[in-house]
Amino acid sequence: MAFIDEIKAKAKANKKVIVLPESEDERTYRAAAAVLAEDIANIVIIGNVDDVNGKAAQYGVDISKATVIDPATSDKLPAYIDKLVELRQKKGMTPEQAKDILLNQYIYYGVMMVKMKDADGLVSGACHSTANTLRPCLQILKTAPGTKLVSAFFLMNVPDCVYGENGTFVFADCGLNQNPTSEELAEIAASSAVSFKSLTGKEPRVAMLSYSTMGSAKHDDVSKVQEAVRIAKENHPEICLDGEMQLDAAIVESVGSSKAPGSPVAGKANVLIFPNLDSGNIGYKLVQRLAKAEAYGPMTQGIAAPVNDLSRGCSWEDIVGVVAITAVQCQMQD
Repeated sequence: MAFIDEIKAKAKANKKVIVLPESEDERTYRAAAAVLAEDIANIVIIGNVDDVNGKAAQYGVDISKATVIDPATSDKLPAYIDKLVELRQKKGMTPEQAKDILLNQYIYYGVMMVKMKDADGLVSGACHSTANTLRPCLQILKTAPGTKLVSAFFLMNVPDCVYGENGTFVFADCGLNQNPTSEELAEIAASSAVSFKSLTGKEPRVAMLSYSTMGSAKHDDVSKVQEAVRIAKENHPEICLDGEMQLDAAIVESVGSSKAPGSPVAGKANVLIFPNLDSGNIGYKLVQRLAKAEAYGPMTQGIAAPVNDLSRGCSWEDIVGVVAITAVQCQMQD
């Protein structure tokens, strides 16, 4: 069974309510129809009911099992306005402003559904930037207890691949933190290890990536990763983690044994932590396009409820996969 099929099977076993707020995008409708047909999750689409049904008919897809919610006619709107004002009162939010936001920015309404327990999770970002997707989540849902940093990862599934966990990897941070400090890299590594274990059921082996392996080069950028390794090992001794190391040393056993002999991770890594957003974003897209990998994300970690971003270049099939993963993340919060 393919990895994403395993995730879908988990999602089906305990169905969750997932919100898709981007009712202006064709991919939303095709993904919703597929999710409902496969019985992966219960879907909420936010938008004018006539508009949504009209677009579904235009695209030739069946979303009859979805719940369509129009904020303008929802009986939950007054309660959502009150809660949003309460959450943002220190920023001067007024009831009029809250109403305008909830009526005109559907992602805010969707996030409020998650906040008020009317939905379990949300997936957005097919036609909105990461900033526009995550801003309402951080404002309304806040960070998870004990979390110092919100970060993003991609769940990569590379076909016919002997590396990682039979081709399955977590890549982080590929979507959010531009130039993380050593402390932030250590937190990204810890969160990514937990995400890998919870989604795959396999033990994470975390490689802190660099253009240097175990001191083979000297530079401030290398020192940053070395310090991140020290901090991560000190704060999370339970995680199998090592570095700094080059990509080939991290995943190819013969190279790892040569460049980092004795490392418990070298040649066997399944969680790859990139030193900055440039390398992470470039890395996942190279693997996605050249190796024809399935790339699900950017999935967020560290937010108080499962809310996940999408690449604006995603396909509707990608959205289906992210919905399934989000549903499984929701199960973990039960």
